[in-house]
Amino acid sequence: MVAKLLFVADQTGASTADRDWTDEVTDRIESVVTTVRDKTTVPVIKVARAVVFGLVAGVLLAGALLLLVVAFVRLLDVYLPYHPHSRRVWTVDLVASAIFLGTGAFFWRRRKPRVRS
Repeated sequence: MVAKLLFVADQTGASTADRDWTDEVTDRIESVVTTVRDKTTVPVIKVARAVVFGLVAGVLLAGALLLLVVAFVRLLDVYLPYHPHSRRVWTVDLVASAIFLGTGAFFWRRRKPRVRS
């Protein structure tokens, strides 16, 4: 492998005195380093970026979902046409619970059961 890295083919057809062997060796080392970097560091950087952007998107989505739920409960609490305030609060709690229970039941039915050996 070392002999392959240090081997420089004479493609110009010039004599040995005319070509600059230091430039050729430097170019060869640079190409080897670039190849190694492209096969090791670049994929790791891409995976790290995907993980970071995924976490940021997940946190933002969770925050948006929480704000949406709070806005929905607040909207129901303010605009339901019940006279006693306590009945309106219990109705809002019942509706929100039914939505969460239905969502949970939907995802529970779609899950894949574990296979135990």
